[in-house]
Amino acid sequence: MRAEIRELDESDLEAAGQLLAQRHRRHRERQPLLSPRFEDPETATEELRGVWASKDASGTVALAGGELVGYLLGVPKDSPVWGPNVWVEPAGQAVTGDPELMRDLYAAAATRWVEEGRTAQYVLVPATDPGLVAAWFRLGFGHQQTHAVRRPLDREPAVAPGVRLRLAVRDDIPVLARLDVALPEHQGLAPCFSSGETGTVEEAAQEWEEDWENPDFTTYVAELDGTVVGSAVLCSISQSSGNTSLIRPDDCGYFAFAAVMPEARGRGVGRALGELGLSWAGREGYAVVATDWRQTNLLSSRAWPALGYEDTFWRLHRTVGY
Repeated sequence: MRAEIRELDESDLEAAGQLLAQRHRRHRERQPLLSPRFEDPETATEELRGVWASKDASGTVALAGGELVGYLLGVPKDSPVWGPNVWVEPAGQAVTGDPELMRDLYAAAATRWVEEGRTAQYVLVPATDPGLVAAWFRLGFGHQQTHAVRRPLDREPAVAPGVRLRLAVRDDIPVLARLDVALPEHQGLAPCFSSGETGTVEEAAQEWEEDWENPDFTTYVAELDGTVVGSAVLCSISQSSGNTSLIRPDDCGYFAFAAVMPEARGRGVGRALGELGLSWAGREGYAVVATDWRQTNLLSSRAWPALGYEDTFWRLHRTVGY
């Protein structure tokens, strides 16, 4: 039976929440470290209501035999970093049966989005659903960002010769500021070509000075032969604005930042910092550790999986009109 596609409205949210709960249940069969809360249809529906309440939210639903069999919901973000945009957030889609239906839902929803000028489009897709991912790929979307999780380490990190790890002290602020700039500088190179603003070392140093006493973040540095060449910032995942909704596991630590100076890469510093974050999470009593990375960053897209992180969600991206 061919599905009928129409605009989504508030009366559809309860049925859409049922589909979302089913999708999340299937997702957790492949990735059990995700929160079980969203397997509950009421919780899933409340999450959808929150997205629907966002300014300029819009989407489509598919009906077959009078029953809702798919939905797609997008919302824009005010930040100019993302361009004239629309986002399909982690709760923003689900279909029953053939994921090809998502292409029809997108065709109807994107007509409005493009008419509104929202040509930079982003979608968060469960990484363990190859059919749904493939449907988005066939719509011209590419893999931009990866969210991933793993269990903490129950041992101290292994370190290469010459590498020493320690808590950062205030005297480290000048090098911490340089490391803050080193990462976006790297992201601006091929093949990332990130368009985000890099900022200056002076601005980064000022931010460190102003926020040094913040108890929500733990900062470590890595020394190589006595010189600080790397850093890592760790916290609860509740501090992450990019890891929310269905992406966010319960009782989870977050690897918020890691960078190594270009001249020190390839010496085991990054791996030592990566293991340090996993050990820190274990000592702090977290059940899960999460992080995320730009997929076109050759260094991070190889380093994090090598540390045992497993993909949960992929952010896909398309720019319409080129």
